[in-house]
Amino acid sequence: MRQLLLTIAVIFAATASLSQSRDLQQLNSGIEGRGWEGVGRVDFGSDGFCTGVLVAPDLVLTAGHCLFEKTTGRRFDTPDIRFNAGLRNGRASAYRAVKHAVLHPRYRFTSTTDASQVRNDVALLQLARPIRNTEVLPFGTADRPAPGAPVSVVSYAHDRAEAPSLQEACEVMERRRGVLVMSCAADFGASGAPVFSMDSGEPRIVSLISAKAESGGVPVSLGTSLEEPLAVLIVELNAQSRFKKVSANQRPNGAKFLRP
Repeated sequence: MRQLLLTIAVIFAATASLSQSRDLQQLNSGIEGRGWEGVGRVDFGSDGFCTGVLVAPDLVLTAGHCLFEKTTGRRFDTPDIRFNAGLRNGRASAYRAVKHAVLHPRYRFTSTTDASQVRNDVALLQLARPIRNTEVLPFGTADRPAPGAPVSVVSYAHDRAEAPSLQEACEVMERRRGVLVMSCAADFGASGAPVFSMDSGEPRIVSLISAKAESGGVPVSLGTSLEEPLAVLIVELNAQSRFKKVSANQRPNGAKFLRP
């Protein structure tokens, strides 16, 4: 995950905390990963990856900075982006190429970024073909949670690139101008990982991991709120694709999704 620098009271750290790592449950088996197949690894080029999450059969959310090569700042060509839904131990529940990739219009990739960039650090990928696998279901979204609310994260990372991990024991520490400060673990590759709240037992996306940081000596993660960005991205995607109106849809079990 690309490291960023905040100019306020949060300073980005180089490593995740040991206590955070102990809370991670790796989802190595089909039983452990059941219900989370809509989270996948997004591969960029030959060796870069982030985490992404399905919000409609053909739409994937991830972090905006993932679309750029971190050393050169070059944006990846769309044919170089692939989504591997539920990737686990070398096999995915579905593999898809990407035909459109749109950034939040206010996001700008730079070598140094402050907190204002985190709130817009989100991208929407339209898959070349929808995923119609009944085991791979898109997730709904929910309003951003209040400070103190429990949240969970499903992510890939550099040291666990072949299977996702679930962290349930973390919480929102602070909300700061569209940015959530959370106690959740984050490491390279976890950018774009969905942050879930549980509504009557149903996981709904409330944020995406953008960066890892340190606040008062404690490692934290920062994420963007999804209330406004997803709707903006769908409008951007409709403008780019032009031939077909797209939107985030409902899961078969009735979870609600944001619409433009």
